[in-house]
Amino acid sequence: MKRWTLAAVAVAIAIGGIYSAKAQTAGTPAAAPAAATAAAAAAPASNYQARAADVESVDGIVAALYDVISGAAGQPRNWDRMRSLFAPEGRLMAVGARPDGSYGLRGMSVEDYISRNSKAFATMGFFEKEAARTTESFGQIVHVFSTYESRHAAGDAKPFQRGINSIQLYHDGKRWWIVNVLWRGEDEHLALPERYLRSH
Repeated sequence: MKRWTLAAVAVAIAIGGIYSAKAQTAGTPAAAPAAATAAAAAAPASNYQARAADVESVDGIVAALYDVISGAAGQPRNWDRMRSLFAPEGRLMAVGARPDGSYGLRGMSVEDYISRNSKAFATMGFFEKEAARTTESFGQIVHVFSTYESRHAAGDAKPFQRGINSIQLYHDGKRWWIVNVLWRGEDEHLALPERYLRSH
C-alpha cells in the first residue's frame, strides 16, 4: 500500500506508495490533524451509503478498496465511497522501518488516510491493483492476504512497489465491512515469496 506507504498509502489500499512519513519514535503516537479528527467525529464511516455491488461480496469490497484509491494525478477520488466501505471503528495501518533498523506501526482512521493522501494524489498518479490473494474465513469473519502492485500510470509495465495488504472483513448479516487494513511493502530485505504471487 513503500516507505510507510497502501502502497505506504496506498488501501492500495495496497490499499499499498504515496503516503510516506518518518517512523514515529517508540511510544510517541502520531498527532491526527484537527480537521481530520473533527470530520471523523462528525461523520462516522458507516453513515455513508455503500453501493450494493461494493459490499455484497468479499470480491466486491476488495475490488472497491483498490478502485477507490486509484486514479491519475489530479483525478478526484470518491472519498465518500471509501468511507462507506469501512466499519465505524475501521483502521488503516502501515508497517515501516525506522532509522535504527527497528519497525514501527503507523495507524490511521479513514479520515486520517484521506487527509494525508489527498495532496499527494493531486500531483501524482497512483494505481494499485490486486495481483494475488489468499483468503481464510470463519463464520462472519474473513481475512484476505492481498498481494498488491502499485503504479504511477495504469499502463506502466512494471510496478514501482509491491507488497501485502492484510485486510480483515466482517459480515453483519446484510453486508461486508472492512475492519482493518494493514500493509507492508516489499523491499531489498524482504521479497514476496512465491506462495503470495498466486491466488489460493
